[in-house]
Amino acid sequence: MSAVAVIGAGYVGLTTATCLAHLGHTVICADIDETKVDELNNGQVPIHEARLPELLQDGLSQQTLKFVLGARQAVADSEFVFLCLPTPQGGDGRADISAISEVIEEVRDLLPAESIIVNKSTTPVGTNAAIQSLMQRDDIAVVSNPEFLREGVAVTDFLQPDRIVIGATDPEAAQKVIGLYNAIDAPIITVDPASAETIKYATNSFLATKVSFVNALAAVCEAVGADIESVTRGLGADQRIGSRFLQPGPGWGGSCFPKDMQALVRMADDAGYQFDLLRAVIEANEQQFTRIVSKAEQLIDDNLADATIALLGLTFKAHTDDLRNSPAIEVANLLSTKGARLIAYDPMVKSDSALPKGIELAQNLEQAITNSDIAVILTEWPEFTRANWGELRDSMNAPRVLDARNALDRHAMLDLGFQYDDLGRI
Repeated sequence: MSAVAVIGAGYVGLTTATCLAHLGHTVICADIDETKVDELNNGQVPIHEARLPELLQDGLSQQTLKFVLGARQAVADSEFVFLCLPTPQGGDGRADISAISEVIEEVRDLLPAESIIVNKSTTPVGTNAAIQSLMQRDDIAVVSNPEFLREGVAVTDFLQPDRIVIGATDPEAAQKVIGLYNAIDAPIITVDPASAETIKYATNSFLATKVSFVNALAAVCEAVGADIESVTRGLGADQRIGSRFLQPGPGWGGSCFPKDMQALVRMADDAGYQFDLLRAVIEANEQQFTRIVSKAEQLIDDNLADATIALLGLTFKAHTDDLRNSPAIEVANLLSTKGARLIAYDPMVKSDSALPKGIELAQNLEQAITNSDIAVILTEWPEFTRANWGELRDSMNAPRVLDARNALDRHAMLDLGFQYDDLGRI
């Protein structure tokens, strides 16, 4: 087993460190947040992620995993250094890789000879080469190993991946990184660094395009009298297309899709290609937020001013506590500009400190729904599907539901006497 340093204890870094320790490697994970480091060493996981708390506790108890403050404390005896650092969208749309540059400058003189830097951060083409140049050491190899972790099932995605992508110019270094994953049964795709860097952006951009396509298709279904669930069942049965990511919703968001789409557009711009297709997908996603608001207006007779709206769900998808770039928040902001009073409930949001001004936070579903003029389902939490909507109806000012996730049974809601709308169903 190998000695591994993981730099960054965010979503990707924490999952990577914990899972590598689970595979039997000795892992030291570094972060710049002293409070977070202390909490992690005490077994406290700052994010909501299935299986992660249990695996972290196992790593701590078996002494295969520990957390330290600062990258310098992690790398001294490492054979591999995983970079799991934020690459936020800059003002020009490009990925900001300054955090990576700063870490490289901090640790380059401390790395043991023949160690390998493994970049898991989502970065544009040329980053591997830039890291190699910043290292100023010929004895250190740099390998790209992009992550494909979905929030809510990240541990499963790490340990049971569809594929493992390795981008390297040094075949020996590539084989050593592949060796870290020997306990995982998955196809290994070995490519050049530029291709590995592009694969990550291409994957997220294609999935976002698929989501926007089905959202637009749902609008077409409404216009022509077709049923989106019937259409996607037939569409997804085509093996060339597949059934995943064919569920309409309020739009795509989260920490990855928006910035990665913009980054790929800018990367193409810099290379002299106008990626108009992706620009159209980004615009279509923004139009979807507006479409949800318009459907709410139609249900409430075009009068959102002073209406009380129950927002059901705030996270960008179910089974996570992540509010970053959430479509629910985007829709909420648009509703707020219409003068509506917003009362929101999400089972994973316990404080309104991270919410935009103008959103009141309810403690439960019943509190959010009571005396509302319309309920808008924006995140597909199972709690909303299981709810007794007959009882909830009686607590509303008017029985109106806009189901922007197609989470409920349309005909059952109509039978209960609701004014009900969704996306593309008949």
